[in-house]
Amino acid sequence: MVVQVLVVDDSEIVRRGLSDVIESSPELHVVAQAWDGRSAVEAARRLAPDVALVDIRMPGVDGLKATRELRALPHPPKVVILTTFGKDEYVDEAVRAGASGFLLKDTPPEELLRAVLGVAAGRATLDPAVTGRVLDTLAEQAPQLDAREQAALATLTDRELEVLRLVGRGLSNADIGKALHITEGTVKGQVSRLLAKLDADNRVQAARLAYRAGLER
Repeated sequence: MVVQVLVVDDSEIVRRGLSDVIESSPELHVVAQAWDGRSAVEAARRLAPDVALVDIRMPGVDGLKATRELRALPHPPKVVILTTFGKDEYVDEAVRAGASGFLLKDTPPEELLRAVLGVAAGRATLDPAVTGRVLDTLAEQAPQLDAREQAALATLTDRELEVLRLVGRGLSNADIGKALHITEGTVKGQVSRLLAKLDADNRVQAARLAYRAGLER
């Protein structure tokens, strides 16, 4: 099945560039382009894309509000935030709003394609070279763990804490399996249980918690 992608950016040049890259893959199709959050939500409601690439900084309805509204739709797309990675003060909120990952706007085409396909398959975009830098900023900006988060961490086994640490470092299931000498299928099950215990929507939110708890260091 071809993955339907919505491209959202206020720059027409960026939209066209991203769309050209996405259309270069037979597994992906740009179902629509949108120039701000409002037009993005309208397009997503009408066309039900699988993945939305959303610029975090846009006039009017920005990427943060758009992420919240997109994730609240009856058929919500997975959201990947596009950033130039300055000091995007909304990044932490975007994670909590349900973003599945981050891509720099100058991400190499092959990495962008791999990330979109991965997110569509349910894997967060956690490339250490990209998301790791974003999460470093989150760790600096985010407050201390609250009581609910501390209680959730306390329920984790030693193995689950180790898996969480590796998720925080941006490792894929395959890489976690190699590090722990277990199968990728076993890791997938452990990550699913881990997310449920942490009440996290995706791996990015779990990685955020790992960073704030200092587990990835």
